[in-house]
Amino acid sequence: MNRGRGYRVTRKVKVFGAGSIGNHLSNAARRMGWAADIYDVDPAALERTRSQIYPGRYGAWDPEIGLYEAGEGPRDKAYDLVFIGTPPDSHIRLAREAIAGKPVAILIEKPFCTPDLNGAQELYEEAAAAGVALFVGYDHVVGHGAQKAAELMRSGLIGKVETLDVEFREYWGGIFAAHPWLDGPADTYLGYWQRGGGSCGEHSHALNLWQFFAHASGLGTVVSVQGTLTYVREGKLDYDDLCLLNLTTEKGLVGRVVQDVITEPPRKWARIQGKDGFIELHIGFEPGIDMVRWRGTDKQVHEERFNKTRPDDFILEMTHIDAALKSGVPGDSPIAGARGLESMMIVAAAHESARTGGTVDIDPEGGFTQAAIKARSDD
Repeated sequence: MNRGRGYRVTRKVKVFGAGSIGNHLSNAARRMGWAADIYDVDPAALERTRSQIYPGRYGAWDPEIGLYEAGEGPRDKAYDLVFIGTPPDSHIRLAREAIAGKPVAILIEKPFCTPDLNGAQELYEEAAAAGVALFVGYDHVVGHGAQKAAELMRSGLIGKVETLDVEFREYWGGIFAAHPWLDGPADTYLGYWQRGGGSCGEHSHALNLWQFFAHASGLGTVVSVQGTLTYVREGKLDYDDLCLLNLTTEKGLVGRVVQDVITEPPRKWARIQGKDGFIELHIGFEPGIDMVRWRGTDKQVHEERFNKTRPDDFILEMTHIDAALKSGVPGDSPIAGARGLESMMIVAAAHESARTGGTVDIDPEGGFTQAAIKARSDD
């Protein structure tokens, strides 16, 4: 079997960021039997991880996890995997710096970067040249529910896919409950869309899930975006609390994405409408349960439920990354870095569409750059 460059039975993982995501990623790595070290610029964040977050979530602190201030730590330690769980405006810089250490792969939490896309194409090219696989933290697409829905769609059960709708509508109070040291969106990147926050960035799981199903159905990459966003601008705050997107792929699939940070209780839902039936995915249908519902040519409605916890999402993500690296073709993964950058092209186009009030086209040959995003002329 081709295990991919640098495969090791026990991986060594470097995690940037001691916040909520960094703890989830570290715990998942340890559950995989891997060694893990966490780095953060704030010593208080490292102490909070050791004494509060990690033991509060997982039952006890794991003393095998190393905790280091950024710029410190073992100088001669080589890492197989680098996980970046910091705010999005630091992702590109940290990932480009990490490439120099020649890890096997780098996982970047969503959103991949900021909507200005600064450095995105350069990172993509540098990683390819160095043979470093890139992944992005859109873990829902490798979950059991999304995989089941895609399997049903590929089977031809519902016939030709005619339209696709995905919603992630969720009040972001849960985020701040998981980060009690924050007073609100102004204390973090979440309150600033330019830094990757707001509903378009933070809940971009929805548009990424839309892309996943579009790819899985063979209907291609998004090339047209029409976005309606409402912005909250109070004091220093500048974020979108509602993001409505109409998307079109290169092969003509048309559909809709809705993301917000205001809906309570939340609704995380996808519907694939085919000529002969439908498939629905309900994430968090009940506490700890995702559910897929479908109807095909037999005209009977079927359901399958999947039990999970929040840590399970990250363990599935780690398991998927491990398998993708062992396969030798990590670029085929639905959470490959290129897929995350495609999502960022939609985020960037959405904000541009909201600014201009018109449709924005994405040149699929233009790279992951602002130059590939063009407001459509009225002519």
